[in-house]
Amino acid sequence: MMSALIQADRPANEHHMPDEAELFEQTVPRTLVHRAAVSEVLLTGFRTAGDDAYRIGAQWSRGHSYYGSVAGRWHDPMLFAESIRQVALFLAHEALRVPLGSHFATDSTWFDMTEDGARIGSRPAHVSLDVTLRDVVRRRGVVKSYAVDVIAHRDGARVGSGHLSTQVIPPGVYERLRGGRLGARPSHVVPPSVRPQLVGREAELDVVLADGPAVGVRTLRADASHPVLFDHPVDHVPGMVLMEAARQAALAELGRPDGLLLAGAASFDQYVEHDSPCLVTSSAPRQDATGRQQLSVEFRQAGERVGSCKVAIHQEPGC
Repeated sequence: MMSALIQADRPANEHHMPDEAELFEQTVPRTLVHRAAVSEVLLTGFRTAGDDAYRIGAQWSRGHSYYGSVAGRWHDPMLFAESIRQVALFLAHEALRVPLGSHFATDSTWFDMTEDGARIGSRPAHVSLDVTLRDVVRRRGVVKSYAVDVIAHRDGARVGSGHLSTQVIPPGVYERLRGGRLGARPSHVVPPSVRPQLVGREAELDVVLADGPAVGVRTLRADASHPVLFDHPVDHVPGMVLMEAARQAALAELGRPDGLLLAGAASFDQYVEHDSPCLVTSSAPRQDATGRQQLSVEFRQAGERVGSCKVAIHQEPGC
């Protein structure tokens, strides 16, 4: 399944360690990270580094159309979360030979990074991701589930770590699983957003929260016209939208729209469907030993918890 492009880039001896710059010359094929737009592909290179170990390059733009700079000084760490998601999909197809067209259901994912690692420099950030594939479960030779552990380095310094575990669902099984919701799309009628400046945004289009039924409760707002959050049609709300909703709920709760999300840990219990409201509730913040504000955000739909996300927000003094 490896493309001719990547085959051409791979050294004859795959254990040869090329110059690090070679990891950042071009993006990997967009189909291998399930992106429709080439501009949304963050991964830029790949090589094996041992048994079930890989080094993957990622480039973070200083001016991403959605995950842009935070407070004018930091890369948005959600780029790291998206890099981890793309790593998991890329290695599924590239290393585990999972066929294209398969579906993936993320069980949990987390990331944690340093403030210095997020600082914007004079050029795009080149991030080396050291990835370990683990917990691979096969049945009759078919991959059913797996996980990736990720350690991120930038300019030789460790700047973060992360993890993602997921199930692999063949197309036929997915069709039976989704039933009448297969191919579902969000309503064309999108509720008005909360005030964008409350959650660190300038445009209503970029806000994923609407007012809710009670104080401290908001409603998930899924606008399928968004070119990044809905890069391609999906019949449920993507996990990255839920993580963004957790970030925005935390910023609103703290009253700090310029807060920097340095850590997030999400678990997904069920698909979040398009056909009923999903309520978003955040806990009261508490400060950890490093000074970051930690909050827990819960997602409920049809009276049941469908997911949760713990976040840690950094805010520089005086900001």
